[in-house]
Amino acid sequence: MSKFEIDALWQLEETFWLQGEKAFAEHMADGCMMVFPEPVGLMVGNAIIDSLAGAPRWLSVQMRDRVIRQFVGDSVCLAYRARGERGGNTGPYHALCASTYVLIDGKWRLAMHQHTPV
Repeated sequence: MSKFEIDALWQLEETFWLQGEKAFAEHMADGCMMVFPEPVGLMVGNAIIDSLAGAPRWLSVQMRDRVIRQFVGDSVCLAYRARGERGGNTGPYHALCASTYVLIDGKWRLAMHQHTPV
């Protein structure tokens, strides 16, 4: 995997945080799964996009301690420590995150994303 491809995947990951439903509609694999703490819990497919309609967007995200691993076939996992800001009086959000991407028709698609708050 080239440095260009790695940089593009990290940029795509940031896009999901900052652009919300538009990014998910364009870049997620069919049947994508997301796992969040309750009350959100497990979401699959179009329920992900539906949940983002009208939801407040992240104003910024910082991804530290980045790790990327390519596995058998065309799949890649990104893992990192996230610090996100939504503004208002909510304060920063801190989580350990992991995303798995699969290469479909020459484009990286999000297949799974998970948050563990810290």
